[in-house]
Amino acid sequence: MSARLSRRWVAAAGALAAASLLVAGCTSNEPQETDDATTQAAVVPGGENDEKGDTVTIGFSAPAADHGWMGSITKSAQDLAKQYPDIDLKVADGTNDVNLQISQIEQFINDKVDAIVLLPFDGAALTEVAIKAMQAGIVVVNVDREFDDPTAARTTVLGDNYGMGISAGRFICEQLGGKADAKVAEIAGIDSLPLTQDRSQGFADALGECGLKVANRVAADFTVQGGEAAAANLLQAAPKLDAIWNHDDDQGVGILAAIEAAGRDEFFMVGGAGSKNVMEAIKADDTVLKATVIYPSTQAADGIRLARLLVQGKSMSDLVEVEVPRTIQLYAPVVTKENVDQYLPTAFES
Repeated sequence: MSARLSRRWVAAAGALAAASLLVAGCTSNEPQETDDATTQAAVVPGGENDEKGDTVTIGFSAPAADHGWMGSITKSAQDLAKQYPDIDLKVADGTNDVNLQISQIEQFINDKVDAIVLLPFDGAALTEVAIKAMQAGIVVVNVDREFDDPTAARTTVLGDNYGMGISAGRFICEQLGGKADAKVAEIAGIDSLPLTQDRSQGFADALGECGLKVANRVAADFTVQGGEAAAANLLQAAPKLDAIWNHDDDQGVGILAAIEAAGRDEFFMVGGAGSKNVMEAIKADDTVLKATVIYPSTQAADGIRLARLLVQGKSMSDLVEVEVPRTIQLYAPVVTKENVDQYLPTAFES
């Protein structure tokens, strides 16, 4: 079967690229509305912990929903809260202004909420106000970007950036079957971010297990336009490739457009984060995309659920431990054509 992009995918990619140009000029802080059930938080299972208890008021703050993954973070948190009649969720406007986010948390403190679930735009900058909330007796659940001081949160929910790189690298090793001279490329996100550095380190370590290394590497910026430009440069510099790992499925839309424009199909690509668009392309098996590595956009929904347990004095029922753990790190599985249906229900829209 040809590994070229289908016309359907290219048309969708082009439309999204055009739309993203408009969004760049007038980004809304509100996540996009959708009736698609696949973008909703997974329906909570029944159980003793899910029985109605005392009402818990939770303040939620996250960065602006300026791309698919971040939009899904807020939407999945809201969808999860709606499933519990004893959760009163107060959602602050998404913002990339650190000072505004600090003021949002201070307002939650003044309002005497029971808990705050916070995905900070900058973990270091939000540490002090999170400590202030904890000292006021408010349960703080930190999501995705860690505070500088572990005492600033009761519980922290994290994705596994290093694990993403490990998963991607091991999958590529398996697919290449010990091909010693294989050319593997990497398209990273923003290089200055620790999360990008962790992903790249995990990828390099995993490739090293099978005697491979990254032959060509470029960095993008988590946007469609940035991905397309970075991929065009990469493809021009590397006339022959066997595999590419792209850190982020949002920027992957632009990367796939660049691949089509270059007429290249001699390699396969692994994505990162787990968008619905990418999973559907993997399922259709009509592009160079053969897998993606999950970076859950359900982290904030998990944070909401854990905040409820903490305030109501409950524990995680499947653990022997009587307290909710201090740190929970989510797994970074590889999604392929064989298991894609398992992960589509919690995928986000690029």
